[in-house]
Amino acid sequence: MNTVTVTTSARLHMGFFDLKGSAARKFGSLGLSIDAPCTQIVLTKSDKIVMDADCDESVVKIVGNTIKFLKMEQKFSLGILQSMPQHAGLGSGTQLALAIGAGLNTLFNLNLTVLQIAKLSRRGGRSGIGIAAFEQGGVLVDGGKTSNGLPEIALRQVFPDNWRVLLIADSAYTGVHGEVELQAFQSLKPAQHSLHAMVFEHMMPALQHADLLVFGACMADLQAYNGDYFAPIQGGRYASNDVAKVLLWLQQNAVACVGQSSWGPTGFAIVESEERANMLLKQLQQQFSGVNNISFQMVRGKNSGAVLTQS
Repeated sequence: MNTVTVTTSARLHMGFFDLKGSAARKFGSLGLSIDAPCTQIVLTKSDKIVMDADCDESVVKIVGNTIKFLKMEQKFSLGILQSMPQHAGLGSGTQLALAIGAGLNTLFNLNLTVLQIAKLSRRGGRSGIGIAAFEQGGVLVDGGKTSNGLPEIALRQVFPDNWRVLLIADSAYTGVHGEVELQAFQSLKPAQHSLHAMVFEHMMPALQHADLLVFGACMADLQAYNGDYFAPIQGGRYASNDVAKVLLWLQQNAVACVGQSSWGPTGFAIVESEERANMLLKQLQQQFSGVNNISFQMVRGKNSGAVLTQS
């Protein structure tokens, strides 16, 4: 084996449900793995470290940290075949870091688990959604951050095959990240209440029964809980005013489940069928044709993890 190709895809972080926290746990989050956009990398054994022109500073940093923590002496080349938008709320950094770590793990038989790769790449500090999306996909609930390690997945369910997700992207806005994100969590006081019971007792059972109306109503509460809490940092319930207008239009046109992923700006809507999604897609493109920074994409939920191929 001389080459490993890793293909992974975006995730939606639909919100934290326990911003109050306890002495043992805090945050707790809900997310969904989706089949696009994708990140795909190729790693090949080499006599020196080589990274192609598409490898920006963030990639160089990930590779450097991985080599340092693993004390690697093996050499390799790294190519980026596909990449997803950065700082858009889609989890691009985590998926790329895990793809590189998992690829090197396979290429050189390092015998690491996904959780070990996440730790060495410093991922999963507050949420385990991105790690679990890489490993297994589906609709994911993590139980919150503990003082002992990474957030663990408390519940996983399959996303209904017939449901579709519409993504609303804003190319004019960059989501909160890096040092600003760290400062945001340090500056905000704990919330006054938790939505833990709602998520486990109402939202996830509704998903299990493919009840989009109840699931969407719970999503509205979860989004309000997060949007109001983070409003001082992102300037309102949603980060992008243009995405907010699209989400409002969708709600006014009887779409039961809408929201923002992570810090945004990406918004999402979940609908009951591909036929409905295609109809809404055409209407949105017509309704917002004059807003050049906004674009739309229909995707599916992804009930499986990253794919590694060897040659």
